[in-house]
Amino acid sequence: MQAPHKHKLKSLLFSAALVTVCMSAVSVAATKDSNQHFAVDVEFGAGWIARNDVRIPGDIGTEFDMTELSGEGPEFLARLGGTWQINDAHSVRLVLAPLEVEGRGTLEQATDFAGETFAAGTTDASYRFNTYKFSYRYALAERDRWQWRVGVTAVIRDADVDLRQGSLRANDDNVGVVPTLHLSGEYRVSDRWRLSFELDGLAGGPGRLFDAALKLDYVLSPRWRVSAGYRTVEGGVDTDDVYNFGWFNYAVLGLDYRFGID
Repeated sequence: MQAPHKHKLKSLLFSAALVTVCMSAVSVAATKDSNQHFAVDVEFGAGWIARNDVRIPGDIGTEFDMTELSGEGPEFLARLGGTWQINDAHSVRLVLAPLEVEGRGTLEQATDFAGETFAAGTTDASYRFNTYKFSYRYALAERDRWQWRVGVTAVIRDADVDLRQGSLRANDDNVGVVPTLHLSGEYRVSDRWRLSFELDGLAGGPGRLFDAALKLDYVLSPRWRVSAGYRTVEGGVDTDDVYNFGWFNYAVLGLDYRFGID
């Protein structure tokens, strides 16, 4: 396994490259229909970890609090997104959200993790939970300044937990797809100000995932917007292979650019 900071750099570079490719491809299509447009957005923020409990394997491993090793934050957040507004009703959206933390702390007890036993004491740790989200959204008719969108989102998760004590090292990685429901909306406070909300989430079976944000947007021009608000990501899974539940809270700033519009 590569060092966590290298993973973070690779994730950000991959995210930027993928959004750029999607932006270039879709913008060509958007120019063929006046009802279409494309938007690119970036979100930065500082995040705090309210919970991050880990037990691997989920049936016989020793549960520990990852925040006691990695710290509770603040951690840097960066997201990249792209939206293709196909017409007034239909749109698709891609979001690339890397999340990685690392640190050194103390295990309170001997810990069985991923086939190794770590003694109580100083331990280095890293935690990765990168997500790549693809959404289809349908816009409902605007009413009383509200515009709501409903749809579905496929969330691809790239997760890894790594513990190290001297030469002893163990890690568990997992890649999978989580289907969620999508809900987003916007309220026109005035010509310039918007209150926006978005949620991707689903609970049931062995786990759950909720990714929600509430923001206040300011329209600089038909093409440019800035925003500020709050984002929370909560969820996890409880199976024989993995037990991990986390809760992350962020203060965020955003910038949105739209093209393919008059």
